[in-house]
Amino acid sequence: MKIEKIKKMKNGKYKIELENKETIITYDDVILNNNLLFNNEVDNSLINKLNIDTTYYNIYNRVIKYIVTKMRSLVEITIYLDKLGVNEIDKNKIINSLKEIGLINDLSFAKAFISDKINLSNIGPNQIKRDLIVHNIEETVIDEILNNYEEEVFINKINRLIEKKIRTNKNSNYVLKQKIINDLINLGYDSSMIISCLDQTVIKDNNAIIKDYKKIYNKLSTSLSGTELLYKVKNKLYQKGYKIDEINEVIKKDS
Repeated sequence: MKIEKIKKMKNGKYKIELENKETIITYDDVILNNNLLFNNEVDNSLINKLNIDTTYYNIYNRVIKYIVTKMRSLVEITIYLDKLGVNEIDKNKIINSLKEIGLINDLSFAKAFISDKINLSNIGPNQIKRDLIVHNIEETVIDEILNNYEEEVFINKINRLIEKKIRTNKNSNYVLKQKIINDLINLGYDSSMIISCLDQTVIKDNNAIIKDYKKIYNKLSTSLSGTELLYKVKNKLYQKGYKIDEINEVIKKDS
C-alpha cells in the first residue's frame, strides 16, 4: 500500500495519508525511525509497527509534559509510568532516554526541591530531608546540599514564624512558647535552634491573662462567690498555662 502524503500538523505531529484513505497520526521520530521519507510503501506489518511506535511516543511525550510542569524524581516518573500501564521494556527505555537528555536527574531534582522548600515554604531542614528520602534520595546527598545553606537562613525562617505566632497569640506566654516549639518541630526545625531563637525573643504581655481572668471570673461569679470563686478562677487560669505568680498578680490588682 502506498503512502500518498505525509503532512505536518499544527500540533507538531504528522499525518500519514494512505492510498486507501486511511490515516495515521504520528511523530517525526516514528517517520524517521521507519525510513518513511524514502520508503512510500507500507504493508500491514509496518502499519502495525507504526501504531505501536506511535503509542510509545504518545506516552513518552506525556512523561515529558509531566516533567516540564514540575521537575520530577526517578521515583515519581516510575510511579507515573506504572499508572499509565507501561510495560517494563518501554518503561526502562523511556527512563534511560530521559536520563540521557537530563530530564531525569535525582541530584538536580534534590537541589531544586531544597531550594523551593527553603525559599517558598515554611518547612525546615528535617522535614525537607524526610520528604526527599521518600523520593529515594540518599541521605548523604541531602545533607551535602543542605550544608551549603548557612545556618542563618533557617534562623531567619524560625524568627519570622515566631513573630507571626506572637502577633496572633491569644494564650499565655508559657502556652505560646510551648505551641511555637511543638509547631516548629513538626515543620522540621531543630528544637535547640527553636529554643535559642525564643530565648532571644522578647514576648510582650498582650494582656491575655487579664482577658481570660475577666471572662472566667464573670462566668463563674454567676454561681460562685468568695474563696470558692477565687479558687475556681485560679484553677482555670492555671490550666490555661498561666503561672501562679501571674495569676495572683492579676487577682490582686482586681481586688
